[in-house]
Amino acid sequence: MSNSLLSGKYLTDAEALALADIQETDVLACVATRLRDEKHGNLISYSRKVFIPLTHLCRDVCHYCTFAKTPKRIEQAYMPVEQVIELCRQGAALGCQEALFTLGEKPELRYSAARNALEEMGFATTLDYVQEVARRVLEETGMLPHINAGCMTAEEIDKLKPVSASMGIMLESASTRLCEKGMPHYGSPDKDPKVRLETIELAGQANVPFTSGILIGIGETRLERIESFLAIRQLHERYGHIQEIIVQNFRAKPETKMSQAPEPDLNELLWTIAVARNIFGADMNIQAPPNLSPGVLPQLIAAGIDDWGGVSPLTPDHVNPEAPWPHLDSLARETAAAGKFLEQRLTIYPNFTKDPERWLAKSVRTPVLRQIDASGYARRDHWMPGESTQVPAIEAALLSKTVAPASVSENIREIVARCEAKEAVSETEIATLYEARGVDFAYIAQRANVLRQAVNGDTVTYVVNRNINYTNVCYFKCQFCAFSKGKHSEDLRGKPYDISAEEIARRCTEAWDRGAT
Repeated sequence: MSNSLLSGKYLTDAEALALADIQETDVLACVATRLRDEKHGNLISYSRKVFIPLTHLCRDVCHYCTFAKTPKRIEQAYMPVEQVIELCRQGAALGCQEALFTLGEKPELRYSAARNALEEMGFATTLDYVQEVARRVLEETGMLPHINAGCMTAEEIDKLKPVSASMGIMLESASTRLCEKGMPHYGSPDKDPKVRLETIELAGQANVPFTSGILIGIGETRLERIESFLAIRQLHERYGHIQEIIVQNFRAKPETKMSQAPEPDLNELLWTIAVARNIFGADMNIQAPPNLSPGVLPQLIAAGIDDWGGVSPLTPDHVNPEAPWPHLDSLARETAAAGKFLEQRLTIYPNFTKDPERWLAKSVRTPVLRQIDASGYARRDHWMPGESTQVPAIEAALLSKTVAPASVSENIREIVARCEAKEAVSETEIATLYEARGVDFAYIAQRANVLRQAVNGDTVTYVVNRNINYTNVCYFKCQFCAFSKGKHSEDLRGKPYDISAEEIARRCTEAWDRGAT
């Protein structure tokens, strides 16, 4: 076993390929969780979404798929845009922020029903329709589209970027062997690994936050899984655009050619998750869908994931309709049972939101920025400082209970202890305190309250004052300011003014008479 693996260092391609011979899943998982915690701490994230199956028509014939259907088995070729908008409005009312567009690959190249439907709606291609529907969802509902449109050209990616916050395509496997006759991808031109990797590369060139991953248990070997990870990693190292890696386990479905195929067992899934973390390192987001592994979610966390992917309180998983989403309260409890805190994110991950000029088209930046908190995760309420509305009870349940130190992250306990001992803490450690969530946040707040009690008892002070703005003319150009006046903002919120000394004195006297000091 390599020293690089055990030390958690970056694995070369050769070292990564050698993982195929390591049978000790527990050892791999131990290193993987150490890496995960180094970057992600006690957080496991998810995106609250609406699943939009824009069309079930597809030109591919994957042997395990029940999502793709023929024209005779569907009522309509495409979901009408009005139906999509209504679905997204219902989702937004339930706190959903992601509109996940899933569709078959270029069905108009195979079915006249698709071509006729597109022509009747006034569109040349399926992706033209995707662009229009995503635009309306973004503008009319505020939800952020994530588009899984299959293989795309550079022109198609450029067309969809202004109407989406992220995109994705599952590589599934880099093995061309799976495309041979008798294998699951035979007869599916869009499952050619070369074509799918080209789409992933084009997304990188276009600076699109991108999701990819592999499907395990469809006939591939462990070595081929690693080769698939390395193919994605190579592109990510070049462009930095892969925001998450999905490890999805095959589920056998009735009425498919693989209905009797064996599903991967739990150890196989855990081994692959741990390998993914070790190959991609601490920073990468590694995801496993929770609805495909009910009852074993803490084990998935113990293998190195930091994300559950999209979970919907409204719509089913149309790709795996036999596997219902876990209730979000249940998901939070199971995540907590593994010592982690469930946090909501957007379809675009926090580290990508911090550089919107690079990763987001101008039309999407404001909708994204309006929906994130200071760390780039999803805002869970619409309250803003200065508003007279009731303050939401975020974390109230946590703060009302005494937190057991054993449930708190070790580094948080150490930093707090040093603060209480009046020892110096670093800038990085202070930032760590500000980023804390869940039990860690509650612990910091409760220890701060103990300190307040020791210093001030139950006394809370205030001062009666008056703000006197003697002028609103300013030569600075702060972009957030609606107060200052310059030559380009004279008509903004009233006229420029410069108060006299006499008026300042009058206002001071008026304030004094009303109790100000």
